[in-house]
Amino acid sequence: MARSEDVYKVALAGKEIPLLTLDNKWHQLFTQAQTEISGEIKRNEEKLNELVKRQGKLNTESKEIRRLKKKLMGEIMEMAESLGDNPDAKTEKKMDENRRLINDCNEKLEAYQEELRTLPEEINNVNYMLMLDTMDVCYKKIAQNTREIEAIGEWVKNVRVEIKKNLVHKEESEKANFDLYSYMHDIFGADVIEIFDMKYNPEERKKAQEERAAKKEAASPKTIIVDKGE
Repeated sequence: MARSEDVYKVALAGKEIPLLTLDNKWHQLFTQAQTEISGEIKRNEEKLNELVKRQGKLNTESKEIRRLKKKLMGEIMEMAESLGDNPDAKTEKKMDENRRLINDCNEKLEAYQEELRTLPEEINNVNYMLMLDTMDVCYKKIAQNTREIEAIGEWVKNVRVEIKKNLVHKEESEKANFDLYSYMHDIFGADVIEIFDMKYNPEERKKAQEERAAKKEAASPKTIIVDKGE
């Protein structure tokens, strides 16, 4: 994959890429590709998981802080309404403490919101790099498999040609033997041929082939047709 990352970014603009580490099929890809996960992919996988975990934690804690802030504000309002313009020292101290805690909540919420604004882009960037690394691994495996497929296909093609050539040669040799035997049989006669222990006998060879074929057919399972009308 020699094209630059910028080219892919332009091509993928507006395309939604799922969070890879949350997709079980992404994990199965490397098993399917029968390849080990590279160090770069592992690092980006861990980084992406940490970022997603951080995002979830900030969202959860933000909700909890908002609930606490709402509770503190509610307490201040209740104390202010019940005591009017002359709260006692204890109540005043409690209201001041609540105000301090509310300020802390606001500061934390502001910091969390700032981090939450930058996290999505960071998550997308790491996810994007993880996608490129994954595509590279799969592309290389597919290219390797394609080369093997083509090599095996060429081998099969050559073997088929050789088989055809050998079958033709076999038939030619068999015919040549048959003709030689026939001429010798006609010239010298069967008794002379037996004296020289000629191993090739077309008739016996043909008979043996027919016997082997008959045995093979007898050994193969036969379909029994049942007449349901009986």
